[in-house]
Amino acid sequence: MVFLSRAISDFRIGETGDETTVYGTRWAANDIPRYELPEEEMPARVAYRLIKDELANRCVNIIARLLNAPTDNPDFECLGCSTVGSTEAIILGALAMKRRWQNARREKGLPTDKPNFVMGSEVQVAWHKAMRYLDIEGREVPVTKDLLYMDPKKAMDMVDENTIGICAILGSTYTGHYEDVETLSNLLDAKCKEEGLDIGIHVDAASGGFIAPFVTPDLVWDFRLERVHSINVSGHKYGLTYPGIGWALWRNKQYLPEELVFNINYLGSNQASFTFNFSKGASNIIAQYYVLIRLGRTGFTHIMKNLVANADYLSDQLENTGKFTILSEKGGKGVPLVAFKLKHKAHYDEFDFVAKLRERGWIVPAYTMSHAMEHMKLIRVVVREDFSRNRMEILIRDINASIQYLDSLNEKEVQTRRKSRHTSARHMHHSNISFDKAHHNKHEKKGECCKAKEAPGIC
Repeated sequence: MVFLSRAISDFRIGETGDETTVYGTRWAANDIPRYELPEEEMPARVAYRLIKDELANRCVNIIARLLNAPTDNPDFECLGCSTVGSTEAIILGALAMKRRWQNARREKGLPTDKPNFVMGSEVQVAWHKAMRYLDIEGREVPVTKDLLYMDPKKAMDMVDENTIGICAILGSTYTGHYEDVETLSNLLDAKCKEEGLDIGIHVDAASGGFIAPFVTPDLVWDFRLERVHSINVSGHKYGLTYPGIGWALWRNKQYLPEELVFNINYLGSNQASFTFNFSKGASNIIAQYYVLIRLGRTGFTHIMKNLVANADYLSDQLENTGKFTILSEKGGKGVPLVAFKLKHKAHYDEFDFVAKLRERGWIVPAYTMSHAMEHMKLIRVVVREDFSRNRMEILIRDINASIQYLDSLNEKEVQTRRKSRHTSARHMHHSNISFDKAHHNKHEKKGECCKAKEAPGIC
C-alpha cells in the first residue's frame, strides 16, 4: 500500500521506539538509519539484513532532510509519499497547488475557473500532462539562444492572481541546466508582497534532486527557500534505483489541502493516503531504502562527483574535436550529461550523426529544442553510474569515426541514407502511430478536419 508519511521533527525523534539491529557486527550497536542519510557506507549484507518494515516512512524522512525540510516544529512537519515516478509526483504537486488556490479564492468570493501555472518551455512532458489532465492553463516562458532554460524575470511577467504556482526545474531534460530557484524565489516573494498574492514554487528535481545535495550542497534551491512549497525527486534516475519509484514532498500540511488526503483504518491502523495508486508493490521502496543506507552520504557523494567528472571529461573531448558546440554546464552546475550540437553547418545534421552512431551500438538521442528554439537540433549523452571512463573512451572513438564517415560522404549519399532510414520498418511503425494516412484521407474527402495524433514530448 502507498501511504502519506511525515518527516519526523527533531523534537519528536526521541519519542519513537527501538530499532531492529544486526547482531554479531559493530552495526549492532547502532540504530537502523531511519530519519537521516548515514554519513558512511554500510556493507551490502548488513544493509540487506536491515531492510524490514516502515521503509516508505524512513525514505521520506531521509529524503526530506536531504532536501533541507524544516524539522524544528512538530506542528509543521514535512509530508511526503512514494509515487510510481515523477509524472505522478508532478500531477500530485500541481493538484495540491490548484486546490489550495481554489480554497483561498472561494474564501474571498472570487472565481476559480481560470487557474494557470507558470513554467519554462523546456519542461518535461509530464508537466503538459498535468496541465491537460487537471484543466490548468500552462504559461510557458520561451527559451532563447542565450538562455536555454526559464528566465525568472520573464516568469514574473506571466504571474497574476490566477497563478497557482511556478515550476522550477533542477535539471532540464533538454540540456541538464539547473534553473535559478533562489532568484525566482526572491522575485516571487517581492511580487507577492507587492500585489497581495500567495504563490508557491514547485521544484521539479526529478533529475537533480539526488545530485545537487552531494555535488553542490551550498546551492540554495530546496526547502531552505520559504517559497518552495513542494518538491519531486526521482528514485529511478539519480536515486540509483530501478524504474518505478518517485517521491513527492510538501513543506508542511499547510501546502497539502486536507480534503485531498484519504484517511483509512481498515488495514489495522489509521493511515493517510494521497496517491493515485492505492495498491503498489514494495520492491522499489525496498530498493530505494537499501541504496540510501548502503551508500550513505559518503557513497552518494563519491558516485555523483565521479559522474560529474566523467561528464566534464566527455564534454572536453567533444569540444576538442572542433566539431561540436557544448550546450550543457560543467563542474556540477547541472545534471551530469552532455548536450551538444554540430558546430558548423554541413550536408548532414544531428539526426544523421546519431543514426550513424546507432550502427555502432550507441542509442544516443537527437531532438529539437523546446518552444521558440525548435529550429535548434541537439544531441544528449546522459552519464549514469555504470558509464565508466573506459566505456566513455569507446564512445569518443565511435563519435570521431562517425563524424569522419559522414564527412567522407557527399550530399547525395547523405540523402540516400536518410531515405533508407525513413522507410525502415521501425520508422514506418512509429509513423503509423503518429499519423494514420488512410484515416486522414477519409475525413479529407468529406471536407472534415482531422487532427493527427500528437507526438510525445521529450522524456
